[in-house]
Amino acid sequence: MQVLYTASATASGDGRDGRVQTSDDTFALDLAVPKEMGGAGGGANPEQLFAAGYAACFHGALRLVARRAKADVTGSVVEAEVGIGPNGSGGFGLTAKLVVDLPAVPRETAEQLVEQAHQVCPYSNATRGNIDVALSVREALAA
Repeated sequence: MQVLYTASATASGDGRDGRVQTSDDTFALDLAVPKEMGGAGGGANPEQLFAAGYAACFHGALRLVARRAKADVTGSVVEAEVGIGPNGSGGFGLTAKLVVDLPAVPRETAEQLVEQAHQVCPYSNATRGNIDVALSVREALAA
């Protein structure tokens, strides 16, 4: 693979109760363990960062495949949920759920575009076979 771009970030402090910052100083954030995991909450966490990255990356892949198919992506949105929990082997694992809104596209076409985007998206390719990823197309609201 020819690398086109490399992102670099550093974590410091107390891991999940620490700080992350990119090497170019465009992004810096304090982290906090969520209350659901026994922490104080009140700050961002790695799962939120992963969800944000996955949503943005998948949305880009979706728009790419939709453009190739000449599909109207007006109003498209991708929502990502990332869960964390014990994996039964003494460690932890992740799950992901992507919910896609494609209001200007018929449902069957939207489902096909989502499946195609799942083959293109680098996050999907990285997670495939490693974590459960559920894909769904949100029902369009009645006009």
